[in-house]
Amino acid sequence: MSLEVWAALIGLALIGPAVFVFNRLVAARNLARQAYADIDVQLKLRADLVPPLVEAVKGYAAYEKALLGAVVDARAQALAAPSAAPGAERFGRERLLGEGLKQLVALAEAYPNLKADASFRDLSARLVKIEDQLQYARRFYNGAVKEYVTRIESFPELLVARALGFRPMPFFEL
Repeated sequence: MSLEVWAALIGLALIGPAVFVFNRLVAARNLARQAYADIDVQLKLRADLVPPLVEAVKGYAAYEKALLGAVVDARAQALAAPSAAPGAERFGRERLLGEGLKQLVALAEAYPNLKADASFRDLSARLVKIEDQLQYARRFYNGAVKEYVTRIESFPELLVARALGFRPMPFFEL
């Protein structure tokens, strides 16, 4: 065989596996991005529920202005966080909002009239449903990120990942 044929065979032997590895990395990264998009949908639904929930509580728990203000501020900060890509900053702000919402719903125990309000009960039930969906989305996202990060840190994928700029994604922990 000629030198050109040998060079072509060696080139294919090197490029073929690199293309295969690259495609696996792209697939893992895209799965993690899709999982993040699912979380983003649930976070937006939760944020949309905050104003009516605050209004429902405001009528019964007038003495809880500090908590109501904190929840409204947490929502504003969560909405202001960059949402195009997952980041620790956004996840931290969302955690704060989640904690505030839990405290807000817990107020029903201290205010029996609030607990009896049909609107508040409906909003609380919707919030619980959204939080459950968010938990499932978070688990799926973290699993996808784990697989993606494992791939970019494993040999031989790490060679391709480093050369082509694949970067780890943050986990969404509560």
